[in-house]
Amino acid sequence: MRQKLFTRNFTLLILGQISSLMGNYTLKFALSMYVLEQTGSASIFAGLLALAMLPTILLSPFGGILADRANRRNIMVALDGLSGLAVLLASFAMSLGQDLLVIGGLLVVLSIFGAFESPTVQACIPQMLSGDNLVKGNAVVNQVASIASLVSPFLGSIFYGVFGIRPVFYGAVACFFVTAVLECLIQLEGNGPGRSMGLWATVRGDFLASIRFLCREQPGILRLLLLAALTSLFVAGTAVVGFPFLVRTVLGLSAELYGAAESAMGVASILGSLWVAVLAQKLRLRDLSTVFGAFGLCLIPCGAAFLLPLNGFARYLVLLVMFCACQLGCSIFSTYAITVIQARTPEHLMGKVMSYVFTLSMCAQPLGQLVYGALFDRFASQVYLVLLPTGAILCGVGVLSRRFFGKLEQEGYGTGDGAPGGAAGA
Repeated sequence: MRQKLFTRNFTLLILGQISSLMGNYTLKFALSMYVLEQTGSASIFAGLLALAMLPTILLSPFGGILADRANRRNIMVALDGLSGLAVLLASFAMSLGQDLLVIGGLLVVLSIFGAFESPTVQACIPQMLSGDNLVKGNAVVNQVASIASLVSPFLGSIFYGVFGIRPVFYGAVACFFVTAVLECLIQLEGNGPGRSMGLWATVRGDFLASIRFLCREQPGILRLLLLAALTSLFVAGTAVVGFPFLVRTVLGLSAELYGAAESAMGVASILGSLWVAVLAQKLRLRDLSTVFGAFGLCLIPCGAAFLLPLNGFARYLVLLVMFCACQLGCSIFSTYAITVIQARTPEHLMGKVMSYVFTLSMCAQPLGQLVYGALFDRFASQVYLVLLPTGAILCGVGVLSRRFFGKLEQEGYGTGDGAPGGAAGA
């Protein structure tokens, strides 16, 4: 009998994610506008965000251990409830002055909670779904995140502009508490052995077990993790840093055109996840090498546009089309790669392995931003010297990775019902 995708548990999880992400993203967008208004410096809020990322990077592996040791439903309920309480307390503390200190503290606290919640949510999906539905489920989660990131700036600007910062806090509190209530209705069995040793011995044993699994039992997953991190490095560098720099600084175009491009890229990300969901039965691992190489092929026309005698708007159109294609491909790559990793990971290691996915990605993103920020500053008048070599490198990686993905496919890496580990093999 074919399992339906939107089971009771998965539907509640998605509804909770919609509420949580909308509240979280809207709050952070409103906070960015508030800090900019109070200080006149966007770099201050960027610095606060960078500081807030550190707990997530450092604590995510511990979040994975907790996700494999305790009931995941209870973890999500507790974390969303605590997130709502933290935002509520921060809203009261804002009236006491020291706004920047309160905002910085809130971002750090939410980052700490995120370090434990992200691997837990990802580990829940293979516990709820299996087979092709695992691919579709990850695609739906990706679509929810993309839609939330697309809509929340609009909501944040409206609520903040009309009501001010305090009601945005209260709205985020409501979203977190609604999420906690929805998660209370999820029914998941407890997972993993209880802690029979001391805390340090348990953490050390779990950490060594997950490292042994990745390095010795499933080295293909480790290589796939590193390749996904490499993708994050280039995407964060060229799309997150390079694209706005090219549009606003190099081409000198308006904020409206840049905003339209960002919205188009958000739609492309949603379409990429939808593509994976629709073609779940037809996708193969070897296709990921083609997607990876396509990143490079998209950057080559971008670089060529700055060599050809085109006007600013024509170059903008080239950048828009090519970066939307990159965003679509990135969504396909990340959704399917995560699904493959989940399908090949045993249930008792799911949280820890998912935490490594987030940790490597979060480490790669700021590195890519720093590297490409420096490169685009250095070659601001010759940006093709950044775009063309990067495109060539990515094309080369795509060609070289084809053999790697083909070998993984022959070894049985996939997302079908027969995959061991996770829900698929449970």
